[in-house]
Amino acid sequence: MLLYQSKSGVGTTRVTYGTVTSSLVTFYGTVGFAWNWTCRRPELSYGTLNQEEDVTETICADEGSADPFVLPARQHPVNRPDPAMVRILDEQGHLTTHPDFPVDLSDDDLVKALEMMVMTRRLDVEATALQRHGELGLWPPLLGQEATQAGAWLALGEQDQVFPTYREQGLAHAMGVSLADILGAWDGTAHCGWDTVATRFSAYPVMIGSGTLHAVGYAMGVQRDVEAGGDPAAVLNFHGDGAMSEGDTNEAYVFAASMNAPVVFVCVNNQWAISEPTTVQSPSSLFRRATGFGIPAVQVDGNDVIAMVAVLRSALKYARSGKGPVFVEAWTYRMGAHTTTDDPTRYRTAEEESTWGKTDPIVRLRTYLQDRGVINQAWLDGLTEREETFGAEVRAAVHDNATPVMADLMSDVYAEPTPDVLADAEEIASWEEDK
Repeated sequence: MLLYQSKSGVGTTRVTYGTVTSSLVTFYGTVGFAWNWTCRRPELSYGTLNQEEDVTETICADEGSADPFVLPARQHPVNRPDPAMVRILDEQGHLTTHPDFPVDLSDDDLVKALEMMVMTRRLDVEATALQRHGELGLWPPLLGQEATQAGAWLALGEQDQVFPTYREQGLAHAMGVSLADILGAWDGTAHCGWDTVATRFSAYPVMIGSGTLHAVGYAMGVQRDVEAGGDPAAVLNFHGDGAMSEGDTNEAYVFAASMNAPVVFVCVNNQWAISEPTTVQSPSSLFRRATGFGIPAVQVDGNDVIAMVAVLRSALKYARSGKGPVFVEAWTYRMGAHTTTDDPTRYRTAEEESTWGKTDPIVRLRTYLQDRGVINQAWLDGLTEREETFGAEVRAAVHDNATPVMADLMSDVYAEPTPDVLADAEEIASWEEDK
């Protein structure tokens, strides 16, 4: 019996290959091994970050199968939710429970989450319109992904740092980034106009997947701060499903696992990497790929804000405690375009959009709160008024950013400008004077 045991973070993982016999064969001076083994179907249980529970996995094909290299993971293709996906608030607004992820949310927390999601959607609608009117150069829509951001907002600890994609606009604002600074990143007036330390919200990465390495590097710094007596903290990194095809992202997983870095990767699987479906890059559920790097992983319904909070709180606590990284796949859908330069009607159907529209995260939570009498029509009317006020604030904020002096942009390239940077700044200043 060959028995391999490893601490995966998902629990103690036993991989049983069955009875193994070997015979030494010598042929033309070459030594080889002939192996016979029996296998069973996979029975791996995901969904817990508790190392006290044993789970069993056998990773070979069916006993007696003609093809020993059939991938069990293909039984759960990437374009369908995995049977192990965590869902607590279903699509009809009915609350359930999950044995591994208890819900510790007050009604007040849920009301705040609902309002944040509504305001996040309004920010997205207004910014899209501003781009259409020529006020912004570009805008990456987030319609349909509000629950991933609201869930993260409620799950983050006071010392945790966020490394976003360029789509976490609602989370940025909830963490203290001004509307002007958010819009400034898209009207070309600033690279990152906000204080990333005070807000605990790092700069938007432009290169797909590059933020994962930044996050892991920061997390390794957090490790050393803790060793020096600092407060425990974790890093929350967002990346899209498309980023999992990038070398930077895979290197980040390796570093995180090898260094036991306190980072939680949140892959927002919105089903489309620009115009390519997720099936192009992976035959199996994305979260299952993380375990190959030695990172415990879980898939969660990204349109269920309650499940997002429960899973991310557990994952961040796990990372803060020194146990290492966690991978969370948020199963959601990008209802809007990839960016405002994209035309999704060229590659996806109205039927697909309609199907996903029935899983709307705002409608789901609103239904639950209304059914329980936590909110009523009077509260919703007040929310509508606050939403209109917020929309006006977004439209006004786009005019708060002054046109930058190009030479000044060179001042924050390095902490201490190099001679080359100073020379470039002088050249730019001279060019501006002459034009």
